[in-house]
Amino acid sequence: MNITLNNGLVMPALGLGVFQSPPGETTAAVEAALAAGYRHIDTAAAYGNEREVGEGTRHSGLNRSEVFIETKVWVSDYGYDETLHAWEKSAAKLGVDYLDLLILHQPVPSRFEKTIAAYKALETLLTDGRVRAIGVSNFMPHHLKQLLAETDTIPAVNQIELHPYFTQPEVQTANAEHGILTQAWSPIGGITFYPGWGEDRKNVMQDPTIKRIAEAHGKTPAQVMLRWHLQQGRSAIPKSTNPARIAENFDVFGFELTADELAAIDALDTGVRNGPDPDVFRDQWFDRSIPEA
Repeated sequence: MNITLNNGLVMPALGLGVFQSPPGETTAAVEAALAAGYRHIDTAAAYGNEREVGEGTRHSGLNRSEVFIETKVWVSDYGYDETLHAWEKSAAKLGVDYLDLLILHQPVPSRFEKTIAAYKALETLLTDGRVRAIGVSNFMPHHLKQLLAETDTIPAVNQIELHPYFTQPEVQTANAEHGILTQAWSPIGGITFYPGWGEDRKNVMQDPTIKRIAEAHGKTPAQVMLRWHLQQGRSAIPKSTNPARIAENFDVFGFELTADELAAIDALDTGVRNGPDPDVFRDQWFDRSIPEA
């Protein structure tokens, strides 16, 4: 299943995410995903595994043009010249001469002038053909409004935390108003059960409503959540390093959720963010540097 972005580029809707995938496991995970049928891999400079994503892609035997590679510029590389160099670092680690999608990882309100400069560098990379599409991640409507007022190119994608317990309808609406694709990170609610992300969280994978819908279709809760994203026109990038789970997450094209089932999942939204708040200053975290190699 493909989605056409606002600049005409065709992108596979479902991709493999590699957030928190250890470098030693990432190459095999990417190989397993591409063998299972994925053609879209999402990584980031800050994940520390771009090199392994590139290795897995090459080991797959697929041509470069067959794999949609998406990565992100980290905050410490914001600024016009710095972001142009960030492209060079990512391209070298991935072993490619162009990127399909390059996005800014955070809006960083405390230094938004550098965020704007970074995005203008993305525009230059797009014009030069070194990237095929550009976008943002974790941008709230007020961040988007300011970005659009100061730049020329509407982002193709806004990647945000989005799962049944946190659907961010106001962000989805703002994206849609500008023709920006909403892409879900943590699409099956991993952020609600990952270790180290807070206590007393409610695991969306164990939600009774999702379990009931899954049983009705003979599918897993994860498959139901991914189907929910796809039927509502979103891109999703589930993360796993388990080959069986990777294949299972891709097996979501042979069934369809009813309108009532989609509405029941929509109704689970709690409005509670599980990941970092994009408006909270985290300068010590933002300032960690991305290695040259």
